[in-house]
Amino acid sequence: MQFDSLGLSPRLINALNEQGITDPTPIQTEAIPHALAGRDVMGLAQTGSGKTAAFGLPMLDALMKNGRKAEPKTPRALILAPTRELARQIHDTLATFAQGSHLKLALITGGVGFTPQIERMSRGVAILVATPGRLVDLLDRRSVDLSKTEFLVLDEADQMLDLGFIHSLRRIATLLPKARQTMLFSATMPKQMEEIAAAFLTDPVRVQVNPPGQAVAKIDQYIHFVAKAAKTDLLIELLDKHRDELAIVFGRTKHGSEKLARQLENAGYAVAAIHGNKSQGQRDRAIAAFREGEVRVLVATDVAARGIDIPSIRHVYNYDLPNVPENYVHRIGRTARAGANGTAIAFCAPDEMGELRDIEKAMKARIPVASGAPWEGVPESAARSGARPANKPRQGQGRPGANSSRRPAQAGGAASAGKPAGQKPRRSGPRGKPKAA
Repeated sequence: MQFDSLGLSPRLINALNEQGITDPTPIQTEAIPHALAGRDVMGLAQTGSGKTAAFGLPMLDALMKNGRKAEPKTPRALILAPTRELARQIHDTLATFAQGSHLKLALITGGVGFTPQIERMSRGVAILVATPGRLVDLLDRRSVDLSKTEFLVLDEADQMLDLGFIHSLRRIATLLPKARQTMLFSATMPKQMEEIAAAFLTDPVRVQVNPPGQAVAKIDQYIHFVAKAAKTDLLIELLDKHRDELAIVFGRTKHGSEKLARQLENAGYAVAAIHGNKSQGQRDRAIAAFREGEVRVLVATDVAARGIDIPSIRHVYNYDLPNVPENYVHRIGRTARAGANGTAIAFCAPDEMGELRDIEKAMKARIPVASGAPWEGVPESAARSGARPANKPRQGQGRPGANSSRRPAQAGGAASAGKPAGQKPRRSGPRGKPKAA
């Protein structure tokens, strides 16, 4: 199936063709016809599956057919995203699709001053892409009026709940007209999502292409069991094998990610870091340099787990395992974009075995081992004993890091890492809601 069979206008088909996009992804094939028919849509799909076009194309199609000029402060369409990076990606993607039309877009996020955003809204925009917190700030200043909004999109709704935006969403819901079309997209379905769906959606069509928690099939996953002190040396050894390709390295904390970026820079890599202590300008410049290839390695916290869509990313490293299992799938979803292949490599220290168990349980799959062995003294997970292998490597491909299998052995087992055999290691951090990125 191709886009021209989904009912989109020739103008949008031409815009897609100019970018070399002809074949819709499964979520686009399922969602676009319902959205074009005016139905509310609840979409369940993993990051990297093409959700932006799934909701953006039918919305643009409807707005383009109605040539009404945008009114000051009053967006005709509102798209909410949990992070600045994701909001920027959505804005830029839709701006490309809408190029040459009468539709004007605005981006409203934190990290920048209010005045330029207020002035932009006063000139009138058709499509507003915003993070919930900053949108509420502008609503309080009476700089945005949602009373005539015709289209609403909630993207990555599960992460908005994780980040504590539930109260902002409730407030926004009361300001929107009931006569509108709403689309909600999420990678997972926590219990609280039912409340959000009931508040925003009316008789929605539910479309789902991947079971929640399942990674994209074209990502080859591997894990190295390695002592914490040996992680950096192993990372450098693996990065050396593809210096000319883009890689994202995920850490858990802001301080740890900044320190790791400095270590990689001292090792001769073109590297940048993004995390919550960076200003929005610094984060935007780092991503732009990464996108252009001026920076080859991006070290990030989970602020980059969703919202970076760069097709040339070939490698994702989980230097620290996330303490929210679903974030693992979102992290590795930064690779294998737009139908490409990618590799995701995770490091597991003795005190991260609990996180690994939870990740494999959430994915209902075990991650193939590239080097080392599960640390002694930590019970095997139920997922490991009964799960299928996760995305076996393609035929003829060797395991990355095979030459580094000595590292966990050199670092020693659980005992040499300060965890006597038979003793369960202390958890690396609180479970549940992640620390601020």
